[in-house]
Amino acid sequence: MDFRRVKEYIAWIYYQYQIISCCSVLEPWEQSMVNTILLTIFAMVVYTAYVFIPVHIRLAWQFFSKICGLHNTISN
Repeated sequence: MDFRRVKEYIAWIYYQYQIISCCSVLEPWEQSMVNTILLTIFAMVVYTAYVFIPVHIRLAWQFFSKICGLHNTISN
């Protein structure tokens, strides 16, 4: 894969992000504030999904395995 094409593609994606989020009309300090807030929110969502989704899947598996009469194959 050509490094130049990857660089152009990333620049195009960032341009699309700026157009969609209206960051292109903001001043540089405002852009950095909006980007920081959005990055923080995204990081919190990813962390929460990483921590809590496996727990919920395990609990749902235990619940439905008891309803269906399956043996619990997940050790506690």
